Amino acid sequence: MSTDPQLVEETTTLALKEKGKLIKSLRRFDMIFFTVCAFVGLDTLGTVANKGPQGFFWLVLLAILFVVPYMLLMSEVGSAFTQEGGPYEWVKLAFGRFHGGMAAILYWVTNPLWVGGSLAFIATSAWADNVSPIGSGTAGDYVFKLGFIWISIGVAIISLRYGKWIPNAGAVMRAIVLGFFSLTVIAYGVKHGVAGFAAGDLSPTRAIFFGLVPLLLFNYVGFELQNGAAEEMENPQRDVPLSVLRSGIIGITMYVVPVLCIILVLPAKAVTGIGGFVDAVTLVFHGVYGGAAHALLIVMTLCFIGALITSGAVWMIGSDRIQAVAAYDGAFFPFFGIFNRRLGTPVRVNVMSGIVGSIFMVVAVAAFNGGDNAKFVVVLDIAISTTLLSYLWIFPAVLKLRYSHGHVHRPYVHPFGRAGLWVSTVLVTSWIALGSWVAVFPDSLEKLFGVGYGFTGTWSVSRLTFEYLTLGTLLVIVAVGAIGYAAGARVRNQTATAEIGGGVAEPLATQAAG
Repeated sequence: MSTDPQLVEETTTLALKEKGKLIKSLRRFDMIFFTVCAFVGLDTLGTVANKGPQGFFWLVLLAILFVVPYMLLMSEVGSAFTQEGGPYEWVKLAFGRFHGGMAAILYWVTNPLWVGGSLAFIATSAWADNVSPIGSGTAGDYVFKLGFIWISIGVAIISLRYGKWIPNAGAVMRAIVLGFFSLTVIAYGVKHGVAGFAAGDLSPTRAIFFGLVPLLLFNYVGFELQNGAAEEMENPQRDVPLSVLRSGIIGITMYVVPVLCIILVLPAKAVTGIGGFVDAVTLVFHGVYGGAAHALLIVMTLCFIGALITSGAVWMIGSDRIQAVAAYDGAFFPFFGIFNRRLGTPVRVNVMSGIVGSIFMVVAVAAFNGGDNAKFVVVLDIAISTTLLSYLWIFPAVLKLRYSHGHVHRPYVHPFGRAGLWVSTVLVTSWIALGSWVAVFPDSLEKLFGVGYGFTGTWSVSRLTFEYLTLGTLLVIVAVGAIGYAAGARVRNQTATAEIGGGVAEPLATQAAG
């Protein structure tokens, strides 16, 4: 380990012990497919396409003004600071352990609620519509959703040497599904014509902008997720920038092409938020493949559900590790900082994620009208928006580390120097701040800019009820994080040092640590 005090960080003896269980198994090939699987979510394609040509316009514009600078930031920080638990470690080094713990829980909590909420319900709907009926609230409904959740969790529990092949397969499955769909749309257009749209339909409006920004930003995050397993990579200094670049190009293509195809095939009013992609598949398959359409539709539905499972699984793999690292570093309940010695995975956090997702699903089905209740929709919306809030720490940390830890070797640096780093950080943080504000306080900016909203008509609850549920959910998450941090005091007092690049840890004399 380096003897230069500038190249080590303070951690804990528990971290020293747990780091010894990590197994290097991620190659560049795996990292690209891992990130594509995290970055490309089929569950939101219909919601974006529902906004028609304007949805496509903002999809492309944010790819340029958000995704590109985001990729540059993550390439620099991800290749220089290669400790396990990436985003937690970056925020900790930049702003302190408590801030790292807050960012970690906000980043983590989205995923079990997303898997047990949005993904499980969308998968059930697709199965019921195209494969075999499942009644809402029936035993089959519970079994299907629980199976979906725990398959995702099982992938995260499996040793990464073997479990990585499932997200890899998920990335390939996305390419096949979206590629086959796009080719079929071309055949459909040749045979039947397309709905099309006028160039003027691309003109942006403030209403669509405010309504779509949080969703698009949620779509476009995930480049840092692979660094949750940074010490399980074979060569992160070399491979992180390349994997970010290649997965970004692949991922943007996988979003832009199918959304364009959907809005060409279906008018916006015919595209629903949940069923948009499957709606378009159904239409073009019946228009092109005739009697074979139903069988092909079943295959596509199964692939669609498989892609949803791998989306949940890959985010569990990364975010559960980030939360476990926070725990073994003394910023969360130490119980959750243990990695399984045989598997090299944070099984305790994995199981916690599965339990949280399962409880959330059961409550939605049993108490909130199968997930259609407006209050459930509000809680789910803010729960998945917590990811955006976590980036209010993660992105500024990249800039802060350039100043506070400029001595750390950076295999990749922002191509436009320090000025470019400032511009990229301000740009992406501003987008995230906007998206977070719109998610937590809808209709505030709309009023400021004179955009008609109709709050009750949009959410089916009053503004007071919305903010009570929203701020209450955030308060509970922050309170759990603060209690978890307090519970980690004993672990924090057992200090150790580790190489900032993710090397071997060594114990120090026990002393009080913040």
